[in-house]
Amino acid sequence: MSHIVILSAPSGTGKSSVINRIITSEALQLAFSISATNRLPRGTEQHGVEYYFLSDQEFQNYIEQDRFIEYIEVYPGRYYGTLKSELDRIQSLGRNLILDIDVEGALEVKRKYGKEVLTIFLLPPSLEELRHRLEGRGTDSAEVIADRLARAEYEIGLSQKFDMQFVNDDLERCSEEVREAIARFLATSTSGK
Repeated sequence: MSHIVILSAPSGTGKSSVINRIITSEALQLAFSISATNRLPRGTEQHGVEYYFLSDQEFQNYIEQDRFIEYIEVYPGRYYGTLKSELDRIQSLGRNLILDIDVEGALEVKRKYGKEVLTIFLLPPSLEELRHRLEGRGTDSAEVIADRLARAEYEIGLSQKFDMQFVNDDLERCSEEVREAIARFLATSTSGK
């Protein structure tokens, strides 16, 4: 089985930016696992690229058909999950999986796959900075931002359950710290087999 690396963080912390910087490191042999969601695409997001965009009914059907490794209702009526077919696809490429998933999903995958999984939690410098970043996106209403900040406080409270935590106050440095942590995990996991 391939190794699984999970990055979780409150919305607006910079998970995607960190992943985009480390996934190009050929030494890590990473491939991005695309999550499924029943939310609508934002901006230029495309089905099968940033997410698999499913209708509410499709998502419910997939749950009933046991097609997810993990899924969660992050906000009322808003689901995200990792399809089993994504793990199969990436394993067939001989790559290690990198997942960008929520806190509960990360902990569920860790419970299922144990030592094959490295969980990393990215922390914002502060909740005030996180608010500033979310407002700066210009994609969410004040109500959505308030919901995201409340969710962020909850998620930060669970961050100690992760294998590692990094503060993303400097994208370059944080990305390098994450890359080095993954390299150590893969080297230790491979030598321990």
